[in-house]
Parts: sequence; structure tokens; C-alpha cells
Amino acid sequence: MSDGYSIYIVRHAIAAERGDGYPDDSRRPLTPHGMEKFQKVARGLAKLDVSVEHILTSPLVRTKQTAEILADVLPGRPVIAEVPALAPGGSYHDLAIALESCARYSSIALVGHEPGVGETAARLLGLRVPLEFKKGAVCRIDVDTLPPAAPGRLRWFATPRMLAQIGG
Repeated sequence: MSDGYSIYIVRHAIAAERGDGYPDDSRRPLTPHGMEKFQKVARGLAKLDVSVEHILTSPLVRTKQTAEILADVLPGRPVIAEVPALAPGGSYHDLAIALESCARYSSIALVGHEPGVGETAARLLGLRVPLEFKKGAVCRIDVDTLPPAAPGRLRWFATPRMLAQIGG
């Protein structure tokens, strides 16, 4: 694709606390407050004319729920695909392979966890230090190819508070 690609990196919204209630961390859901707040974040993205054609998400419950909210609110109802590389401990190499399979889309969202999303953003930008994502934060990085062959360009990085204020 000659115009390049927009990659939106999203950290999952506020989830239930770790502990006895969720001995299997992969099953921790978003809290009601986390869902409500991320709906405002997603509405803020929609008001900024963000359009996503495809969403790749970690297979963990909290990220899948975040991806579903994003898909429900953004125009076009993007398809969601689970990618194990976005789970905690996933490899960038495997994520690059998943991104390569998305070359027919011009805009892709990646929904994952910290520190992975921060490390992925840094890798896409050619940085050595990860970016720090609050729960529900989103950034846009533009790249020329999938998988990226050269550092991308950070177009914007928004906190959940900023996006929620826009989304009302």
C-alpha cells in the first residue's frame, strides 16, 4: 500500500484487581467503571474521526472486552482477531508476522497490556525506551510497510482522560 498504515496502540481499560477473586489472571474482566470510561474514550476517538479497519487483541478477557467496546463505537464495525503475541510475554517477532497478515488494511488497532504495548510502540518508533501507557491510553503511529521495515512516525499519544473529555 503506497499511502502507508496507521497503527493505533491501545492499552486495555481498567480491570478487576488481581487476587483471590481471579486466580487465573487471563480471566480478569473490565470493571463497570472501566467499561464506562473506555466507552467515553472510544467516543472521543470517533469524534476525532479515527477509523480502524481491523483490531488485533490479546486473548485475555480484559483486552477482548476493550477491543469489543472499540469495535462497537468506531465506524465500520472492524473485525477483531485474537493474537497471542499481544498477551503478556508475547514476542515482537510474532506480532510482526501478525501485522504482515494485515497488509490489506490501512488502519489497525493493537489492544494489549503493559509493558508490552509500551515496548511495541517504542519498537515501532525506533526508540530504546518504552512509552508508558495508562489504562485506556491510545497512540497513533504511522508506518510505511507491514511489518515495519523502518521507524514509524508518532502522530499523537492521548491519555484516557483527554479522550474521555472529548467523548463526553
